Amino acid sequence: MSGSISNRLASAAPRVLVVDGSKVVRQLIARVLRAELPEAEVVDCGTGAEAQRLLEGGVFDFITIALRLPDMDGLELAHYVRESAPQIYVPIVVVSGDVDARLHQRSLGEDVTDYFDKSLGFKALAEFIRGYVRPESAAEGTVLYVEDSRVVALATRRMLEKIGLTVRHVVSVEDALALLETERAQGQVGADVVLTDVSLKGELTGGDLLDQIRNQFHYGKGKLPVLVMTGDENPANQAALLRAGANDLVEKPVEEKLLITKLLFQLRVAQHLRGHDAAA
Repeated sequence: MSGSISNRLASAAPRVLVVDGSKVVRQLIARVLRAELPEAEVVDCGTGAEAQRLLEGGVFDFITIALRLPDMDGLELAHYVRESAPQIYVPIVVVSGDVDARLHQRSLGEDVTDYFDKSLGFKALAEFIRGYVRPESAAEGTVLYVEDSRVVALATRRMLEKIGLTVRHVVSVEDALALLETERAQGQVGADVVLTDVSLKGELTGGDLLDQIRNQFHYGKGKLPVLVMTGDENPANQAALLRAGANDLVEKPVEEKLLITKLLFQLRVAQHLRGHDAAA
């Protein structure tokens, strides 16, 4: 993100542009955002052409785009934003009910910052956007972090501990599984979220850890979110991790703000789901 936009986020009310062909959906998103982020200015429109005119008239700090718009594909609009300074650094998030197929194909493209599945609900969307436009300076939660590089682990631990997260660092999948097994025997999960590299020393990979968490421990995405860090740009391999149950991927080299945003979002969603289950 450019310095000028960072300064705007720090000193001014964030401007959010909501682009969706459904008036009902736009109203729902706008209503929730105004309730959850009262300081934000929310502007909505129904077509790509309208969005282009609005973008030409002023700077936005965050943009949500539906995949299907009446006059163009949402990814076409995202590409337009990237080609149109000063909007080039603004976070662009696809908000859709059919994002899963494209996500598994890793076909959302380089112009999209992130994605959000409507099935999580618009209140969760507001939390998601807050993570971008009003990053938390402090957070609570325990991260099980699996990384065998001492240099990388030290840098990443500092990122996470700086905002108040507790980090339980292990260097192998075998160690992570032993920790989870010990905690399960005591009636605990052992962490609020798992952050793991794919390639690790030892016989097991981050993919194996993901498989064990989902299929042996039977912890779902809400009970124990898993973020996988990978330097593999192969869409098929990334899609396989998502199909195996990864909540999200973080591409390496890791960018601190994006990692923290994704991690805190998964923590918030998990806490929301746990609260819902407890109430039920």
